[in-house]
Order: sequence, then C-alpha cells, then structure tokens
Amino acid sequence: MKTYFYQKLSNLEKQNLLKRPTIEVEKFSVIVKPILLDIKQNGLSAALKYAKQFDGFIGNEMRVTQQEFEEAEKKLDSKIKKAIITAAENIRKFHSKQIPRSYEIETMEGIKCSREFRAIENVGLYIPGGSAVLPSTMLMLGIPAQLAGCKRVVVCSPGKKGKLNFPLLFAARLCGIDEFYKIGGAQAIGLMAYGDINISKVDKIFGPGNQFVTTAKLIVSVDFDGSVIDMPAGPSEVLVIADENTNPEFAAADLLSQAEHGADSQVVLISTSENLINQINKAINAQLEDLPRKEIAKKALEKSFALIVENIDDAICFSNSYAPEHLILNINNAESYKSKIINAGSVFVGQYSPESVGDYASGTNHSLPTYGYAKTYGGVSVDTFMKSMTFQKLSKAGLKNISGTVETLAEVEELIAHKNAVRIRTAE
Repeated sequence: MKTYFYQKLSNLEKQNLLKRPTIEVEKFSVIVKPILLDIKQNGLSAALKYAKQFDGFIGNEMRVTQQEFEEAEKKLDSKIKKAIITAAENIRKFHSKQIPRSYEIETMEGIKCSREFRAIENVGLYIPGGSAVLPSTMLMLGIPAQLAGCKRVVVCSPGKKGKLNFPLLFAARLCGIDEFYKIGGAQAIGLMAYGDINISKVDKIFGPGNQFVTTAKLIVSVDFDGSVIDMPAGPSEVLVIADENTNPEFAAADLLSQAEHGADSQVVLISTSENLINQINKAINAQLEDLPRKEIAKKALEKSFALIVENIDDAICFSNSYAPEHLILNINNAESYKSKIINAGSVFVGQYSPESVGDYASGTNHSLPTYGYAKTYGGVSVDTFMKSMTFQKLSKAGLKNISGTVETLAEVEELIAHKNAVRIRTAE
C-alpha cells in the first residue's frame, strides 16, 4: 500500500485520494444495452438465451423447483445450517425494530393529516454468484423484504450448470422465497425489470453485482418501462482508523477481508503512527500468503493506500469526506468518536468489531452505499422496501378555517380552479 503524510498533501492531492476506481458505465453499456433491449422485446426466451451464453445454464426450466429447495434443506451440512439460522435470527431481530410507524396530527382545528406506510408489492433481489456465492446477501435482502410485507419477492442468481448451491437455497427458504430464477448478470436485471407474459416485472431491484450488473441497474432505473433500484453501487470498500493501541494483526486481517472481495475493491488505512503502518504492512504480507484469493487481494491492495495523520480528528475528517462503505474505528476510546462520524455506510467500533461480523451475522445490513454515496444514502433497511402515503381529512369547519390561506395562495399562482375548489364548498 502506498503511504502518504496527510499534512504534506496539497488540497488537490487530498481530493484525488477521495476518488474511487472508475465504474466504466459507458464501456459496459455497449455490451449491456443490446441485452436489455432484447429481453425487453422478447422476454424470457431472450433471458434464457443469455443465461446459457454467460452463466453456463443448462436446460429450459430456469425457475427453482420445490424439490430443489427441499433437497438443499435435506442435504445441507448441519453446521452450515446452524450458522445461517443464527445469522438470520440476528438480522431479523435488528431489522424488526426498523418497521416505520404511522402517525396522525391535527394541524389546525378540523384538519387531520396522517402518514402511513405500505410495502412495495413486487421487488426483485439480485444475489451475486460469480467468484463467490453469497447466501449472506440473500438474508440481508430477503429478511427486510419479508418484514416489510412485500407481496411478491423475486430472486435471481446465476447457477453453475443449472444448479444453485445449497446454502443459498436454504437461506432463501428461510426468507420465505419461492420464486427464484437461475440467471445472473445483466440478463437477470433485464428479466426482473421488464418481465414477459409469464413472469411479471418487479417495481424495485435490490442487490450488488459486478460492473455488468451495476450498468444494467442504472440503465433500467432511467427507463420508464424499467424498475427503480435500491442505490447506485460501486466496488466494495473499507476504511480503517488505527492508533498506537491497535493490534497490527487485527488491522491487517480487516484490510485483507475487504481486499479479497475483488480486484477493484479499495482498502484505506489511516493512522497517527508511521511505525504502526509499517507493522500492519508486514502483517498483511504474512497473512496474504495463506489466502486462497491472495491474487485478487494483491490487485486490490495495489490501488489502495495508507495515510499518516497528526491526530484522530484529522482521520475522521478525511473519513467523512471519503464516506466509506465500511468504517472501522480500531482506536482507544472508540465509542467517544461515534458522534463525529457523519458519512459512512456501517461503522465498527473498537478492536473486537471486525467488519466481517457485520457482513454475516451481527444483525446490521451489509447491503451498503459505496463510491462515496454514504453522503446521501443509508444501507438497505425495512423501509427501503416500503413507501409512505399521506392522508388528509377536513371537516366543513376545518375547510373554512384554512380557506382564506388556500384561496390567497391560489391567486398568487394564478390557479383559479384551485381557488374555486375551496370557494364552491365554503360559499353560504
């Protein structure tokens, strides 16, 4: 990892460090747009064609059968089953507190206004299945959708030769999923966004993916015939703040756990101690050799950096500007700095709070904003699967109380029919 002294950097150099690896939307659009257009026009038959071409799908039945769900539950190792159940229980406990509450208020005498929440009826969940299959993502998306009360939840994930792995199917069953298609990539996004005569489209698409998936999600989100999406997403990332009290082995393990996600992942280390950074780099090199995905991690580390700062406040200032997906506060008295964190997807407080626990089983959601979007987006939650509606009910007296205000504002905007809609009801 390249190392920089924060105080020696110019403002331009500081700004450059905030940049992420480029998401090449224009480049990938050349490939993705024709796929989406084909699926939009030809539906399932086109989607099946691309599943065979890109996913190695075999056969013609793309939907997971009940027998496949039952086989997964029956044959899955009990240790794995127990881990998935424990994670699901924690995620459900945490997310059950997120269900929004309706409220009503009388803004003026005779005028009652209220806000109520409804589940989005049809949602689509994309579960990556390229270099790593992620049953944890199934739980992170499926459980909030279930708690929100979504009427129909569609899941897509690429299978290996028409097969999905047992942990993923078992996790899906725990989330109450029965509509699951063995398809990945841009073709999965197209199928969910446009559907066909046999598979209804969804209204909102959730889930991470590679640049083909990200590009497809962006394209369908601006197509009136498509679907909205959960959030813009880029490669995964972590920022670790460390001080002289940090165990270098812990910090190295945290940085590597993020680097192994993908070659385009970015890891950032900020510390008040140059000596500690050197120790962490040594620990990274030692731990790296035992990782099955070490070549992927090495590529990510080549694009990452360490930053030496004078104090923790400077570290947090940079972090707030960077707005990391994951932020680890591996520092003394970490709890006391929570109020200073303004922009981050999820924060891990103290030396015994590794990011991998949040990825799997603590209860918080791991579907988080990347690429600096933590400045404007939060992670996926129950209310991400819902929308709000407002109601108002006026008595005749209430309408009279507010009539003058409405009529005056309608005159200001020269919308006289608006004025008349009130006047015709209040005229004696």
